[in-house]
Amino acid sequence: MRSVVVAALVSASLLGLGAAPGGSPPPLPSPLPLPLPARMADTGGGSQLITAVAAKTGSTSGTLTWWERHNGRWAKAGSAAARFGAKGLVEGAARRQGTNTTPTGLYGLPYAFGIKEAPGGTTYGYRAVRKNSWWCQDNDSRFYNRWVEPRPADCRAGESERLISYEQQYAYAFVIGFNYEKPVRGRGAGIFLHVNGRGATAGCVSVSAAAMRRMLRWAEPSKKPHIAVGTAGGGTAITRY
Repeated sequence: MRSVVVAALVSASLLGLGAAPGGSPPPLPSPLPLPLPARMADTGGGSQLITAVAAKTGSTSGTLTWWERHNGRWAKAGSAAARFGAKGLVEGAARRQGTNTTPTGLYGLPYAFGIKEAPGGTTYGYRAVRKNSWWCQDNDSRFYNRWVEPRPADCRAGESERLISYEQQYAYAFVIGFNYEKPVRGRGAGIFLHVNGRGATAGCVSVSAAAMRRMLRWAEPSKKPHIAVGTAGGGTAITRY
């Protein structure tokens, strides 16, 4: 009698697992979500990408991640907490200068620069900041949205940044190619990925100094790194870029 009872219990257990004839098979595990770059409309054509994502356009903080593609698959290389403009984020094509907003979109990274020496192992183009290094933000200047050294007469100091004055923020930085190739006056100038200051930025993206050093060692010119800035959803969703 005991063996009959045991057999009945085993049969019932198998039926509960869907292993007995006529039972439903167990559900298949859900597929892993694709990495963010694989869900984006464009990644710039290279094999390195930086993504900076905020929850919504009114956010002043979010997450920055750097990615690398191997054998056609994107993998995370690192991440860090990020800060954005004090007035949040706005579509890059609609941005106006002086609004303290970070432009969303996909951009190249023309070169890096810094007040400190480039971290050991850096292969990306790195320009040293000197006492007479300025970033011209004067809409009336022929050098609008360009590094100038020394500052030319038609680039007013009050409308530009003396880079060495931002000892903490510009210890290390990448130039973000927003409004850079063919500058539209009034849209904005001097948008960088740089070291955190005291709080939100004036329109740049910022991370810790340690994260900047890691990215400078990681970035390779031959892999054509780009940066994509956007929100988790909505009209400025990062997956649109």
